[in-house]
Amino acid sequence: YSAAWVSSLSMGMVFFCSPIVSIFTDLFGCRKVAVVGAAVGFVGLLSSSFVSTIEPLYFTYGVLFACGCSFAYQPSLVILGHYFKKRLGLVNGIVTAGSSLFTVSLPFLLRVLIDSVDLFNTLRVLCILMFILFLAGFTYRPLVSNAKDKEGAKKGKFRFPPEKKVFNFSVFKVLSYRIWAFGIPAALFGYFVPYVHLMKHVKDRFGDSVREEVLLLCLGITSGVGRLVFGRVADYIPGAKKVYLQVTSFFFIGLMSMMIPLCHVFGGLIAVCLFMGLFDGCFICIMAPIAFELVGAQDVSQAIGFLLGLMSIPMTVGPPIAGLLRDRLGTYDVAFYLAGVPPLIGGAILCIIPWVHERQKLKERAKAVDGETTEKMLENESTLVSDAAEKPVKEMESGF
Repeated sequence: YSAAWVSSLSMGMVFFCSPIVSIFTDLFGCRKVAVVGAAVGFVGLLSSSFVSTIEPLYFTYGVLFACGCSFAYQPSLVILGHYFKKRLGLVNGIVTAGSSLFTVSLPFLLRVLIDSVDLFNTLRVLCILMFILFLAGFTYRPLVSNAKDKEGAKKGKFRFPPEKKVFNFSVFKVLSYRIWAFGIPAALFGYFVPYVHLMKHVKDRFGDSVREEVLLLCLGITSGVGRLVFGRVADYIPGAKKVYLQVTSFFFIGLMSMMIPLCHVFGGLIAVCLFMGLFDGCFICIMAPIAFELVGAQDVSQAIGFLLGLMSIPMTVGPPIAGLLRDRLGTYDVAFYLAGVPPLIGGAILCIIPWVHERQKLKERAKAVDGETTEKMLENESTLVSDAAEKPVKEMESGF
């Protein structure tokens, strides 16, 4: 239970900081935020390697390292929208698939490192990756949008923008975005449970007779494939109908979570993880394209930030509750059954988004047509009034 809090707090903080990260990204640009985030993550990971009890890890790893990762991660999604428009889904798939490579390789690397140099030195070795991330942040080439920004950059002046631009809550005025922003967190209460507790469940059920890292390997490989495949598929699905891909992914992820306790053969768990990884990749790679469709390019940064911030609550709370159930019941079976319910409910909520979004578009078009009609009527009316005013003047001139 206590150990589950460290990993779940870490994942929760990555998402909890996202609204703040989006504001800083809008103010200072992707490059500065990513570089500072990687530096903070490096400090958090390095300090975690010097603690000897679990309590300090709540801060060094669960808060400091996670906040640094959040500040380094989100700009990597935002910067893509600066350079790619038409194939944004495919580009997101390629970029996010890179993390799957480490998901595949890290479990084996970590096992070798821990066995040879112990846990604390392993954390110090992983600091090398954070330093590489720090250097990579300098490659984010910011796009200056207008001449005023260029002048401000040359003079070295920083003007704090209006409060409405900093805290862009106008995205919540879009009904389809509101449903999306609250429907996804509702689906995520059980989403992260298998990722935290699956290895322990395997040890409880199969002992040391199997290598549980194989399951992470399956999750990582198919997640990478899913991000590439579904990222490309998303480019062919018009508008808000991309949401149906997320609905499908939540349905299968919920179903696979419920099937974990039913697998009494290790091969069955491998099959479950293959499907779960595939649809996990689907869910992750199309978040940015959906946000782009619902709120537009101008507001997409903070739209993603607010969504990730709301996601932090269920992703932090879910795994510790599952750990508590295991401590009380002596098995993870009930925890995995319950973990499959929220994705099914959340997926059902998301189904109405394309219909709502289409109705909003029709209303906006109707308003635009009404506005044009009103303008034309006013123009015609003003023309008639001016003609009527000119007529008596002409008659008076002809009388003289």
